[in-house]
Amino acid sequence: MIGMVLAAGAGRRLRPYTDTLPKALVPVRDRADGDGEDTILDIALGNLAAVDLRDVVIVVGYAAGAVEERQAALEQRYGVRITLVHNDKAEIWNNAYSMWLACDHMKDGVLMVNGDTVHPVAVEETLLANRGPDVLLAIDAEKKLAEEEMKIQVSEDRALTRITKLMDPATAYGEYIGATLIESAAVPRLADALQATFERDPDLYYEDGYQEMVNRGERIDIAPLPADTSWVEVDNHEDLAKAREIACRY
Repeated sequence: MIGMVLAAGAGRRLRPYTDTLPKALVPVRDRADGDGEDTILDIALGNLAAVDLRDVVIVVGYAAGAVEERQAALEQRYGVRITLVHNDKAEIWNNAYSMWLACDHMKDGVLMVNGDTVHPVAVEETLLANRGPDVLLAIDAEKKLAEEEMKIQVSEDRALTRITKLMDPATAYGEYIGATLIESAAVPRLADALQATFERDPDLYYEDGYQEMVNRGERIDIAPLPADTSWVEVDNHEDLAKAREIACRY
């Protein structure tokens, strides 16, 4: 199994940081050794290395050169081998296409994390501890939800039935936090669903690919996180302030 980070996004709401950097390279905490700052990508790679996922694919797009320049240093710091997958449509298409581009690298399975989510290694540990289902989503079932969150509904046996931001928060089971474990057997079916999704509308999310799988009769399972898991999706400066508050606790 490999690790994967989707890091192609521009993050325009985080300017001026993202004038020249992808969102994943926005700094969120001082390094413990005093040598600079950790970015969102640093935390993601540290988490994947901590659960011994040493082969990591990073999907890059906007300001990809900034990741390329740091690749060797990141490999050395975290003891990982990084493969960069380039999305040349990252600034005009949404991330269903980004994830599809990486499917050829997933033949042995993948633990994928979004490149704009700051979370502790407990997320990766929870997914791996519940390994078994073909597709397993990390879910925050405790958070108070609003319009922006990627919300889910589930069946009585906790299989995913719906995933979308366009859902009444009061009807949602919880929020998908941007981390998924995908076993090798599911990869061809996921790739086909993602392709159908971005061909239908290139502005759709990879989560819409998950919905496509569910609509086709596939089962997608969930792994609720421990109630005390502190995490944040970094979309704007308010989120970044929260990320900097919680990242120093990891």
